[in-house]
Amino acid sequence: MTTTMIPNTFAPQPAHSAECPGLLHLLIIDDDRAIREACRDGATSLGYRVTATDVEERALWLVGSEAIDCVLLGLKLRDRARLQILREMKLRRNGLEVVIMSADSTARSAVEAIKAGAFEYLTKPFGVEELRGVLDRVSSELSSRIESRRLAVHIKSNGFGGMIGRAPEMDRLYRMISKTSQSAHPVLIRGESGTGKELVARAIHYSGLFRDKPFIPIDCGSLVPTLIESELFGHIKGAFTGAAQSKPGLLAIAEGGTVFLDEIGELALELQAKLLRALQEKEIRPVGGTKPIPINVRILAATNRDLEEAVAKGTFRRDLYFRLNVLNLRIPALRERRQDIPLLASFLLDRISKSSSRNYSLSSEAIQALVAHDWPGNVRELENCLERCCVMNSGPIIHCVDLPAFVSGSRQDSTQSQAFRISRLADLEKGAILGAITQLNGDKLMAARLLGIGKTTLYRKLKQYQDFQ
Repeated sequence: MTTTMIPNTFAPQPAHSAECPGLLHLLIIDDDRAIREACRDGATSLGYRVTATDVEERALWLVGSEAIDCVLLGLKLRDRARLQILREMKLRRNGLEVVIMSADSTARSAVEAIKAGAFEYLTKPFGVEELRGVLDRVSSELSSRIESRRLAVHIKSNGFGGMIGRAPEMDRLYRMISKTSQSAHPVLIRGESGTGKELVARAIHYSGLFRDKPFIPIDCGSLVPTLIESELFGHIKGAFTGAAQSKPGLLAIAEGGTVFLDEIGELALELQAKLLRALQEKEIRPVGGTKPIPINVRILAATNRDLEEAVAKGTFRRDLYFRLNVLNLRIPALRERRQDIPLLASFLLDRISKSSSRNYSLSSEAIQALVAHDWPGNVRELENCLERCCVMNSGPIIHCVDLPAFVSGSRQDSTQSQAFRISRLADLEKGAILGAITQLNGDKLMAARLLGIGKTTLYRKLKQYQDFQ
């Protein structure tokens, strides 16, 4: 059998060294010594640790006893026998990838091999580049799988970027964060208030390509409308009353890093147009300036609003929406992952216990009540609830009766009663917010802090109240 393979045409890969621990382990099985050696040299240059044999029994033993990641199977056997070996190998080692090498070039043989579990089918004779391509694809698949396992173990022990959760919805979110962190494309993060949109943005930044560069969060809902443009793009000295000196914009300060635009749906239409131009042209023009400044930043944006509806109503630019929505992440609401509530509650209580030097815990009835509640304010509401319980409770164990009535009380079956309860809560919430601001002489940020809500949520609530329009 002749082959066009030339081992020394594989370029060595400096990133992979034979001395490096944790290299992917490749097993080559072929009757032809020349093919075995050619495959060995090529695979070694691509960063594999290689074992080669021409004995079927030894190959099966190696698969069962060694940490083999991939097999190149090229024994001169009838298809049925070769596929039987393939199935036996995959039974002996979970996750093993097998590439069939055969002189049979018929489509039927390739289809049968793939159906039996082969990763790919190589027809002999094959060239160097063909083998390189197959090994690259195998390596990429195995590396991705190994990284996913490492990520799963890390998340199980430590959470991910400050997020806690093991529900399937959170696993999907973690995988999406891991993928989006390795690109420079804009990301639109969706989620209700209190779900942790900034945590997701920070996880994308600090696990990605720009982790060593600045991460600049900008709350579009809390900035005074007349100052947003200056904050984003900067201004020059004398550009407006009070501009005693020039100031760089946050988009320039974040050079090479990430800008997180929280509550992007609150941005005025005029500023949406200027932001779109800045993203398209990769340059900004400070307020009062004439010379553009180039920028190189990644944009992450977040919203709890329905931007498609805002686009339809004309309150959000369609072109900016498409510019920001290149990649899209949705954070599940807490009621969509109730199985995580006990885990979250335990984590939050541990944090409260450390800050208060007192160990708090929940009774089983209290945990059941927490799981049953819908938590419209999501994780932030759960945290505030537990903090109040710890402050008001006289003992270390929080029982069901210690929880707020809206959490521990039985659910109203009547539609009328439910509507009445929601109305009462809304009135109480409005009274608490407006009362706190009045007592604090209009200091909204301090009011938000004392009320235990985010400043973005406070500003959004104020927009709903006719008293503050």
